[in-house]
Amino acid sequence: MDKPHSKDKTKQFPFTLSDDEWKKRLSKQEYRVLRKEDTEPPRSSSLDNEKRQGAFVCAGCGHHLFSSDHKYDSGTGWPSFYKPVSEGAVGTRTDYKLIWPRTEVHCANCGGHLGHVFEDGPKPTGLRYCINGVALDFRPKDAIVSE
Repeated sequence: MDKPHSKDKTKQFPFTLSDDEWKKRLSKQEYRVLRKEDTEPPRSSSLDNEKRQGAFVCAGCGHHLFSSDHKYDSGTGWPSFYKPVSEGAVGTRTDYKLIWPRTEVHCANCGGHLGHVFEDGPKPTGLRYCINGVALDFRPKDAIVSE
């Protein structure tokens, strides 16, 4: 796994809002996960079983994070991917909230907490990006955009 970089809580991301603006923009559950680094219960998101072709984007800012091409069923109860859509789509930092350190994953655009990455995933990367479904929005490949 690439060496995680530190996420300074004061770091400015390309998409930045005040805490009050985030509270207005997000549902209570989205806010708890994306902005307060909470975790949704396993098997609580329909995105865990999402099988259609499309893009998984940040629920906070719409930044493209993961592709359905890299999604797989890890059996954990959270949407899982073996890699992000691009090298710069997500950022990581070491999370010491539990007894052992983990690698936290966040949106590279807004800094929203997404989940964690582990080294027990499938080939070709061996990684499992275990992501909170509430932190994602799904955009089907065949969706028609109307303006």
